[in-house]
Order: sequence, then C-alpha cells, then structure tokens
Amino acid sequence: MTKKVRKAVLPVAGLGTRILPAAKATPKNLLNVFDRPILSYIVAEARTAGIEHLIFVVGRGQGAIEEYFDHNPELETQLEAKGKTDILAEVRKDLPRPGEMSFVRQMAPLGLGHAVWCARDLVGDEPFAVMLPDMLMAAEPAALAQAVAAHQQVGGNIIVVEPAPEGEAHKYGIVALEGRAGRLNKMTGMVEKPAPGTEPSNLFISGRYILQPQIFQLLADQEKGAGGEIQLTDAMVRLMAQQDFHALEYDGTTYDCGDPIGLLRANIAFALRNPRMAEAARKAIEELL
Repeated sequence: MTKKVRKAVLPVAGLGTRILPAAKATPKNLLNVFDRPILSYIVAEARTAGIEHLIFVVGRGQGAIEEYFDHNPELETQLEAKGKTDILAEVRKDLPRPGEMSFVRQMAPLGLGHAVWCARDLVGDEPFAVMLPDMLMAAEPAALAQAVAAHQQVGGNIIVVEPAPEGEAHKYGIVALEGRAGRLNKMTGMVEKPAPGTEPSNLFISGRYILQPQIFQLLADQEKGAGGEIQLTDAMVRLMAQQDFHALEYDGTTYDCGDPIGLLRANIAFALRNPRMAEAARKAIEELL
C-alpha cells in the first residue's frame, strides 16, 4: 500500500545570485510576486496537496523567513484596533498550525542534494516532497497536488516535468522515458544539459519531486558533481537503479522566480489572476505599454 505523502522539504538556503542586488538583504524567496512573498504561494500549494509538515532548509542570514511565518503582535494589534479585518486575515493566513513548520540549518552552500540531506531526520522513513521555491507554478489543481495524485496511482518516485522551449532542451535536465502515452510515464534516465540533438525527450525537470526515503542513504556518500556541489539529480540516477521513477507532465505554467525576467513574468501573471485586483492590474499594464 502506497504511503501518504505528508512532508515537504523546501530548500530556501540559496543566495539568489541571479537576482542580486534584490536578494542581498531580503531572502530571494521572500521577494514579492504581486501582493505577497513567493513563499506564501509555495506554502499554499503544499497545503492544497495535503502536506502536513513543511521543512525549510535555511542558510545564514535568512532569519526573516522564520519571522515571516510567526505572529507580529504589534502589527496585528494595530490592524485589529483600526478595524482592518480583511488585511489582518491576509496577514494571518500564512501562519502555521502547531508543529506544521520546522527549520533546519544548512551550514554551507554545498548544493541541492546536500540541502535535502539536511532534512533527513525530520523526514524519517516515509516518502516526501521536494519543492524548489524558485519555481512558482500556476496550475489547477496545484502542481504538487497533481504529483501526489500520480504517486497514489503508481507509487515510487515522481518527477514533475514540462516541455522545454523549442530548441532549448539542451539547457536543462532532461528525462528519458520508456514510452510516452499520456502525462505519466515511466522513466529510464535523466541527462543534465545534453548536447544539442542528443536529447532523449523535450521534457525538463520543473522543480517538484516526490522521493522515497532511500534517497538519503545515497546522498550521505554522494560525490560532488556539477559546480563542485552535491547534486540531487546524481543521487536520483543512482536510486533509479533500485526503484521506479515516473515523469509527470503537469498541467500548468512555471515561472522561474530566480531570474529577473521570470520574476517579472510571475508578477504580471499573478496580478492578472488576482480576483480582487486583476482589472486594475490589467489597466496599469496597458497604460505602461
């Protein structure tokens, strides 16, 4: 029987070098997309997927993330006194239930694989999700909810993928498939930035994973890979020799918020999706154009 996916690891310790100086003093995942921080959307996606425990892997100078998910008594008291109940409700919406969030420190930036490994004791012996907060996904149902449903269907490990832009598959981590029928297909491999013309498919890894806990045993002795870092992809390739992996071509749109233009696109897209302010946002964008 397939175990329920209850926990999600959010590696948020990155320095955000692609969007400096914006991320110099503010953790990149607390930068705004329209009216709220990126992490607000990520947490909402996790909750929609049934995640009960969110594990943030943070780095030095990122205390603001923990502060964001805590009460601000002075602010809340002022809003309540002034009768601004709608704003107060929005401020409190992201607050965790008791025991819902944990924070673990990644002492050095040694790569995504190392960040995930830092969460091993909090995850324990059960399948878990990995959510890359840089990648903001607009989807209905939510991207992680689609992955959880796929996991319930086939078990094993699920990698969320999507088609690469025409002619650009060689820039991404690309999955190889046993066959391609529908959106969920068994994988036979992963290739990081294949040479142009050698891509096994046009589907690249998007930033949502469901992994079995055996990945931690492999990450414990995983050698450094690309960029001199411990790469999660390298450990997944090793795990694939022991367990099934399926690629899920999810239904939605991804915005890379670790890139200036991607962050701009996300701001515009989520402004136009906002039920209260979409009309005003559209007018403001049209005026600028």
